[in-house]
Amino acid sequence: MRSRALTLMVSLFLSASVSGFHLSPPALAATSEATGQKIKVYSEEQKGMVMVSRVDKTEAEWKAVLTPEQFRIIRQKGTEPAGSGAFLKSHASGIYRCVGCGQDLFSSTAKYDSGTGWPSYWQPIALANIKTAPDNSQGQTRTEVICSRCGAHLGHVFPDGPKPTGKRFCINSLALTFMKK
Repeated sequence: MRSRALTLMVSLFLSASVSGFHLSPPALAATSEATGQKIKVYSEEQKGMVMVSRVDKTEAEWKAVLTPEQFRIIRQKGTEPAGSGAFLKSHASGIYRCVGCGQDLFSSTAKYDSGTGWPSYWQPIALANIKTAPDNSQGQTRTEVICSRCGAHLGHVFPDGPKPTGKRFCINSLALTFMKK
């Protein structure tokens, strides 16, 4: 069963790569390792809170489903160079999802141009869909933003965003996929 799921995932990834599209989150989620531990998160598709299993993979399993760049960002807490992200200048209407597990993270309605070089949002789609943690790396004090389902490093949140929240969620494009509405 596991080998059939892996084969399906690889063939979906290859067809998505060849056609220039990201692997769709539902296909990715179907092949993810679930821990059995359930959490409550918001689903845009269901328009409400749903129970989902946490996703937990070994380093080897993550490397098998992510590009080296995605792995560096979401599993090793990396940062893509400013101005380089695929979603930086995107103005399409839709939902930004976690590249690791397909969880809904941000709506395009909360996206804005912060001038920082990274896609920025003034709020997540739901607070339950993210976690935050102190990050004192690189000689700075920041607040890390993490996917609540798979633990992916997404970026950082800063207290200098627009109203109504005053927050700037500065997120790596490589940590995201996009589902157009």
